[in-house]
Amino acid sequence: MTNIVAVGIQWGDEGKGKIVDVIAPHMNIVARFQGGPNAGHTLVVGGKKIVLHHIPSGILHAGVKCFIGNGTILEAQGIVEEMDSLTQAGFDIEGQLFISERTHLIMPYHIALDKAREQSKGKAKIGTTGCGIGPTYEDKAARRGIRLADLSAKNIEERLTNNLEYYNFMLREYYKAPEVDMADVQASLALLRDRVLPFSANVSALLHAAEQQGQRLLYEGAQGLMLDTDHGTYPFVTSSNTVAGSAMAGLGVGALSATEIVGIAKAYCTRVGSGPFPTELFDETGTFLAEKGHEFGATTGRARRTGWFDAVAVRHAVQVNGLTGLIITKLDVLDGLKEIKLCTSYELNGETLNHVPALAQDMNDSKAIYQSFAGWEGSTYGLTSPDDLPKEAQALLDAISQICDCPVVMLSTGPDRDHVMWLSDTLK
Repeated sequence: MTNIVAVGIQWGDEGKGKIVDVIAPHMNIVARFQGGPNAGHTLVVGGKKIVLHHIPSGILHAGVKCFIGNGTILEAQGIVEEMDSLTQAGFDIEGQLFISERTHLIMPYHIALDKAREQSKGKAKIGTTGCGIGPTYEDKAARRGIRLADLSAKNIEERLTNNLEYYNFMLREYYKAPEVDMADVQASLALLRDRVLPFSANVSALLHAAEQQGQRLLYEGAQGLMLDTDHGTYPFVTSSNTVAGSAMAGLGVGALSATEIVGIAKAYCTRVGSGPFPTELFDETGTFLAEKGHEFGATTGRARRTGWFDAVAVRHAVQVNGLTGLIITKLDVLDGLKEIKLCTSYELNGETLNHVPALAQDMNDSKAIYQSFAGWEGSTYGLTSPDDLPKEAQALLDAISQICDCPVVMLSTGPDRDHVMWLSDTLK
């Protein structure tokens, strides 16, 4: 039995949705373990683009059950629209989608505070999506959060009244922002009770039973390791742990559940929002990568910052996640470049760093040290056989594997689900 954890290992947007979509037919269950609708998965199926935010991309495969774990957070309108769009596209979610009853809910007051807080920071903005992610996870830690199971609790009205009073005080008195009306909160709850609550389940128990039956499970993360609240470029991070170990807490499965842990990275780097980015490019090469890679956020539409592959950050991700394999996406975007660079170390105050510094300011002040590689002629777009790879592309991949101390087990060579190259049978 092979159970797989799949995580992003850069700053998110690595193409996890497509990779999960590719691996899913070989699995029985796909389960998301953290994050919220701030994570967007864009997939191309038969030339048709599908964007998912809450629901794992395994839902696109008949017979594959999808779970949303307790470590995630849900927004009512967003997930209902997602469910409706899947149904309209001909995908069956009845009996295929299960949402943990312990999942916390994003309320309208979370979104209002998130936006007001970010706006008040001016140039010091973190770069939040404004989806209410941070405030929702804060409420979870502060023990005032509302979970899917709490919709049927006897004291739900009292708790909501107390929460709304607290948030409106913050909005009114501190941020000088409009208050949230209880009617909006009640509308959100009504939608959740009507459309989402019927999908609630004890996800932990269901996953345990599936393991006992010998079923194959795929645990899916959101964002990327460099946005992990503990191991990323703090404070320019998300509000949850994106590391592979979070799968166990975010789904309620045992620590020995996973047998393979794969990290997904682009053949270059991107980042959305503020924060350090040592390999960022501000020249025509950066523009080339952004335009050819269509680097715009699936959730926000914001243009992504682009840069060379950062092997220091990826090596950090290999160690923290305990990766058994790397999956490199968007290799085809590098087609046509005469020179390709890998960042192998940083230089800070005259010293060489081979690790990611704890201070964001130190990382921001670090200079990327590069190793150069020759580009290749011709196209890698859509290639599926390793024998067809240009020798220069193979040399680049060999270097990534060696520098990051982890084998490359799969390549993505285009946006469609068929544009993949399997370099190992461990994921099948």
